[in-house]
Amino acid sequence: MSESHQPELYPGGTLTQDQQNQLSSEASIQAALGAFDRHMEEEVFAINTRKAFASDIRLLGKYLGVGQPIGEIGTKNLNDFLNWLLYERGVPCSRKSYARRVTTLKVFFDWLHQSGILPRDPASAVIQITVSSPLPHVPKEEDLAKALAASSILRAGTAEEAPDARPHLLLTLLLLTGIKKSETMTLVPNHIDRTDPEAPYVFIRYSNPSLRHKERKIPLDSNWLETLDEYLQQYQPGDTLFTCTARNLEYILSHVGEIAGLSQGLLSFENLRWASALRALRSGQELKQIRQNLGLSPVTWRETKAKLEKLQARQQGEI
Repeated sequence: MSESHQPELYPGGTLTQDQQNQLSSEASIQAALGAFDRHMEEEVFAINTRKAFASDIRLLGKYLGVGQPIGEIGTKNLNDFLNWLLYERGVPCSRKSYARRVTTLKVFFDWLHQSGILPRDPASAVIQITVSSPLPHVPKEEDLAKALAASSILRAGTAEEAPDARPHLLLTLLLLTGIKKSETMTLVPNHIDRTDPEAPYVFIRYSNPSLRHKERKIPLDSNWLETLDEYLQQYQPGDTLFTCTARNLEYILSHVGEIAGLSQGLLSFENLRWASALRALRSGQELKQIRQNLGLSPVTWRETKAKLEKLQARQQGEI
């Protein structure tokens, strides 16, 4: 892939005027790392990602010398550094760690190049070895149709059981939003904004200040509000929308899957999160919106996007 067609590795790559005045191609790795860390903070990179990237750049500085001017670092220097990590450093370097360190180099030097500090990106030609976890086993559309039919039966009630809107509410919420189990458990009724009944939203909030960057607003379907009203009348929840434990919610999904005749565990929170993102991808939703709905950082999104595209191809019978 030519350099001009490479995807942008981060949003908002330009430096402020003050930063441009402070940093040049003659700056040391250590000085560039300080500016890069400020950039990562401004772009709300996850704390663990910031720590890992900074550690990787410091390791590069240890290999080349912390005073090494960034403008004098070439592709051969970076390849020699990666070879040192694998075979000469004397410390085990797993393929996963190696892949992350290649990502660090690509993000760091792409940022320097896009910001106008470096005239070219020496990391663009570095070969990345990606170590990905296996593709998840995501329910197909026919599986989801069976599950929604089963939850609708529970919602309406049977001769043996009273109407219960909770299974349908939970299943449709996860398919509409793709939120995590932990995020589902912390929802409160007033996190649902129904000011405009035709365009309701759910707000995902975090009490931990270090996770505030994950907060977001996700659109809901107006029809979902009808199920919500039924649920609120039946359960009258207090502090949180779902008053039971996370394990009980897992059991509810399992019960729906059992009624629908699906394999055990297919309707897990994680699988439904992937199913939601896959539906959004197929519908033509913008990739940036999908990433934001999932609450993923630009770095994490790169692997997720690749998996979604493979899942889409697999379900279409292309792989």
